[in-house]
Amino acid sequence: MSVRHFLSMMDYTPDELVGLIRRAIELKDLRNRGVLFEPLKNRVLGMIFEKASTRTRLSFEAGMIQLGGQAIFLSPRDTQLGRGEPIGDAAIVMSSMLDAVMIRTFAHSNLTEFAAKSKVPVINGLSDDLHPCQLLADMQTFLEHRGSIAGKTVAWIGDGNNMCNSYIEAAIQFDFQLKVACPEGYEPDARFLALAGDRVQVLRDPREAVAGAHLVSTDVWASMGQEDEAEQRMALFRPYQVTPALLDNAAPDVLFMHCLPAHRGEEISLDMLDDPRSVAWAQAENRLHAQKALLELLVEPAYHHA
Repeated sequence: MSVRHFLSMMDYTPDELVGLIRRAIELKDLRNRGVLFEPLKNRVLGMIFEKASTRTRLSFEAGMIQLGGQAIFLSPRDTQLGRGEPIGDAAIVMSSMLDAVMIRTFAHSNLTEFAAKSKVPVINGLSDDLHPCQLLADMQTFLEHRGSIAGKTVAWIGDGNNMCNSYIEAAIQFDFQLKVACPEGYEPDARFLALAGDRVQVLRDPREAVAGAHLVSTDVWASMGQEDEAEQRMALFRPYQVTPALLDNAAPDVLFMHCLPAHRGEEISLDMLDDPRSVAWAQAENRLHAQKALLELLVEPAYHHA
């Protein structure tokens, strides 16, 4: 049996993705009602972090524990990976001892190389290309607050980064229109734009992008590893700050999302997260529930093959 991974939104069918999100909502309800549900008892998730993390680490670690399993945190300085062990070799060994592996890394090729040699599911906890787990949480949050996102319009304001690429994949899989407003030279990856065709529009003017949008999302202007460009970016991106006034150009029932951490006063105004249209806190919590649904889907079948 070939093992399933979750490296990108495109690894699943649209129906499977919607099913995952509906399951996440059920798991959230179980947790809110205090129901003990431990389908992953004695299962172990290995978590490799090359990039720092708050929400990704907390949500995967807490999620595994709540599902009855355990998670092991591995940073490159604690393992041979940081000292040049080939990724494929590490994958063979680690996947012989673990039930799933979550990797948060820089180069997306680290994920694909690991997955190619892994006997257990590999989950993308973020790469320079994509952040699909965040999009599961975002799509869950939209569904909870507004129902289906199919046919709606979404605006991405700011850097055409890994989050923006994942929004492009989500536009294809969840059937919405995406308008990206970014400065010249900071467009999303051409490969993803080509995949999406006329589903995605790249604009320069944030007001034009949010016009009629049902969801507006943004992210920090300088991602991890881009600290040296921060000052130059600050000047270029200034007109792309998301404010309540900018949101007034969107649909009356617009939602605002931010994958966090947020730099108040930069990509968002100081008061943006306190605006009633912001659902960033619910969105952050949903990382836990969406990833539990993903872990349940990927790890549980191991039982039936034991």
